[in-house]
Amino acid sequence: MPEIGFNVEALSRRFGEVVALDECTLNFSSGIIHGIIGPEGAGKTTLLRTLLGLLDVKSGTVAYSKDGKSTTLSEIRDDIAYMPETQSLYGDLSVEEHLLFFKDMYGMSNAEYNVRSKDLLALTRLEGFKDRPASKLSGGMYKKLGLMCALLRSPSAILLDEPTNGVDPISRREFWSLLYDLKKSTAITILMATAYMDEAERCMSVHLLANGRVIAEGEPRALLAQFQSPDFNTLFITKMKSLE
Repeated sequence: MPEIGFNVEALSRRFGEVVALDECTLNFSSGIIHGIIGPEGAGKTTLLRTLLGLLDVKSGTVAYSKDGKSTTLSEIRDDIAYMPETQSLYGDLSVEEHLLFFKDMYGMSNAEYNVRSKDLLALTRLEGFKDRPASKLSGGMYKKLGLMCALLRSPSAILLDEPTNGVDPISRREFWSLLYDLKKSTAITILMATAYMDEAERCMSVHLLANGRVIAEGEPRALLAQFQSPDFNTLFITKMKSLE
């Protein structure tokens, strides 16, 4: 599995009068879990979609690396998976039918699919729910199904747009446990956008956004120590006050 990294320099994006990203400079090194943390309107989705090439770069630069060497998005596009906040799953299709649908879409061989789907069903603990329609899944299980579909072709990097939004606290913990289990077995790069400040401490690297601007970036415990904050809610409020 190649190691994929992303680097953003002075990235800005406007939608009419709305500033979605404002001179953002961010480094997403390969092989770790990055948390892109910020409230609604912080610019998280715009950032992810720009990294994926779904939005054009209007101002600034986005650079990509593969195994430590500079590359282009077109060369690594098949190595990157995306899980949008609003997932395009079909309520009348079962868990297994979704996996088969994505198998055909990705052009996977039966042998590759059989191994990969078995591993993902075990990872998500959904083996016993293969025949259940997506519309009958709990919120947490629905998110896991979306993640499985994104992971089916074994990407080297995955971008997750608020995957824990709207699910109960237990399901949120289970989702994070799933990500760490995945990280233990692969060198995958994970970019996780979330509005939950308490999830920042679960990440290996944190990137705090507010109003389209980067207000803090670094390893979670180091950031808390640097700003003498007991938690990321306090750190976020402190940083916002300093910018007023």
